[in-house]
Parts: sequence; C-alpha cells; structure tokens
Amino acid sequence: MDYDTRLRICIYLILTARKQKRKHYWVHPLTAMRLMKGFFYMRYNDLRKFPKKFFGYYRMNITTFDNLKTIVGNEIYYKDTSWRNAISVEERLSVTLRYLASGNSINSLYYEYLIGATTIREIVEDTCEKFWECLQPIYMQEPDEDTWNTIAKKFYKRTNFPNCLGSVDGKHIRCKKPDNAGSQYFNYKQYHSIVLMAVANADYSFVSVDVGAYGGNSDSKIFKNCNFGKNLERTQLNLPESKTLPNDEDGKVMPLVFVGDEAFAQSEHVMRPYPRRNLTITQRVFNYRLTRARRVVECTFGILTNKWRILYPALDVKTTTCDKIVKACCILHNYVRKHDGVRSRDELYGTQLISFRRNPVRSTINSLQNRDYFANYFTSIRGSVPWQYDKI
Repeated sequence: MDYDTRLRICIYLILTARKQKRKHYWVHPLTAMRLMKGFFYMRYNDLRKFPKKFFGYYRMNITTFDNLKTIVGNEIYYKDTSWRNAISVEERLSVTLRYLASGNSINSLYYEYLIGATTIREIVEDTCEKFWECLQPIYMQEPDEDTWNTIAKKFYKRTNFPNCLGSVDGKHIRCKKPDNAGSQYFNYKQYHSIVLMAVANADYSFVSVDVGAYGGNSDSKIFKNCNFGKNLERTQLNLPESKTLPNDEDGKVMPLVFVGDEAFAQSEHVMRPYPRRNLTITQRVFNYRLTRARRVVECTFGILTNKWRILYPALDVKTTTCDKIVKACCILHNYVRKHDGVRSRDELYGTQLISFRRNPVRSTINSLQNRDYFANYFTSIRGSVPWQYDKI
C-alpha cells in the first residue's frame, strides 16, 4: 500500500469519526437509578431515626425540618407530568438544605442524590427564593417601636451599652466573576464579591439584611445606599423617641443608636469608635464598651457561616442566585434559632468573611457631641462597670 493510499484511508477514518454523533440520553443511566440508589430514597428515612445525625446533616432538628416543609411546601410543590414524575417537596428541601449546610458543589450533590446538575441548580434557586418569601414576614419582620424598645433593653442587659438598637456590619461574600461585570464586583481584597449588610440584635438574630451591593463599591457608602441605611436617614424605621440614659434622668436626652466599626460614618443614629490614636482614658473606655456591643454582629456572622457553610467558598452560580442563597441563609439562621434554640457551641465560632475596609469618613458635629456624652457617661458613677479599666 503506497503512501497516498494510506493517507486517503486516514483522512476517511478521521472524517467518519467526526460525523459520528455522541450518544445523548433522555435520562442518563446513572440518573435513572435515583429512585433506587439516590441518597434521599436510600438514607433519608433512616436518618430520621437518629436525631443527632439528622441535625448534623441538615443543621436543624427533625421537627424544625417538618415545620419548614409545612410553611414552604405549597410553594415548592410541582405536579407530575405525562413525561416524568415531579421531585417531591421533601427531596427538594433535602437537596437545598444539604447544599447550604455542607458547602459542597452542585456536581458533588449530583453523585449523592442522582439528580441532574442543571435540575439541582433550578431546585436550589427556586427553594432559596421561597425560603425568603415565606419566612421573612414571620422571622424578620420590620420592627415597630415596641420591638425596638425590647431590643434596646436586651442589649443593655447583655452588653451594658444603653440606648442601643442593634449592631451593624457588612461582609463580603465571595462569588465567581460575573460575565461582562468589569471591576464592579472586585473588592479591595482582590477577589469578586457581593456585600451582605446586616443588623443583629442581642439574641444573635438578624433584624435586617441587605444583599447584593457590588463588592467593588466604596465601603463607606454601601450602608448609606442600602435600603436599611436609606430608611434610617429618612426616619422611616419606626425608631423610639430619644431618652435619657440609665441612672441619668436629669441628663441629656440621647437618641437610640446602632453601633458599628470605623467603616461607618458617625451620625445621629450610628455610633462608631474614636480613631485609634492619642486616645484619652475616657475615649478608650468608650471604645471598649462600644466594641463589646458591636461584637454581637460578629458572633452572629460566625454562627451563620458555621451552620451554612456554602458561604465559605466562592459561590459558583449567577449573581442573582447568589443574592437568593445569601438571603436564604440569613432567614434560615433566624428560623432555626427560633425553633431549635441556642446551642452552647454557637457563639464560639468566628467568621471567615471579610469586613469592610476602615476608611476615614465624615461625621456631623452633633453626633460627635453625642459620642462624647456617651464616653463621659461610661466613666461616671452613673454608667461605669467595675471591669472596664482592666480591658483597655
């Protein structure tokens, strides 16, 4: 066989191979085994027999899971079609909660549940959206004046900071680079992110969350531009009237405030620490007392990320789905704490989420005078605590 003949044969074989179509399945053979070998059908009922194992897998108790199914069940129920049977409400909850709790990838859940990766993505996005829609009106209601007063009383009892309505902070949530996004999501830590802005109460629950700001935005403006910040500036949060501090009935009437770190601007209702240079004893005491109250939101973020570990790695989904996942984790945080209570280990965990950069920001003169009044109060016999000088 001469060279030209061999060459023609090779070309023929190559062209023939290219024409052969890849085999496509209506349902992949592995996926077809879901009803026999998928995790939900093989292990779910067994898992319910062991409450501690169930909690470890789903991050909630059995009764809490069942109650969640009752609340959102109608919203994630789909009818069978003539082509295929719908995935049940329980299995949808199982897949979504495991995704949020484990931090595992969509592809790893495919091999666990034998549900197609595309279908899992659709289930997660839909169920997370319904979590927020169904649970937020119950477990993260907008506080009225009486609720704010209750929050302030608990804050004072647990942190010794009076007139405090909550602890505020923002965190960067990693995400993959969105298509055609430029540098909007690229933050000062050199990765892409969206921002979770939150206010926490003394029970380590979220009072308000705002998700979706670009990670590349100026940190000092994110709070001001989020819905909570706008409503605070417009006095649309039903905040209580200003009042005197405890044991200071004849003193100045002070506004109720949210405590934050140096990333936030000092204002009438936001209290931040003194700059950390050449501080007096009075100012150092104030910073300690404020930091003690502000630590509440840090602990809240720590509990959130320890339970819902999908927030650790970069979210490999669309940015709109990122928002839904983060909001779902926050509302599930409140829901589980309400129904399962507080576990002693919860407060021991810090968070790996990155806070805002602490940039200089302008403050109003009146708010600076209010901060000075708080500082003097904390070092007076009316507002001091015995251990504060040992902590500065």
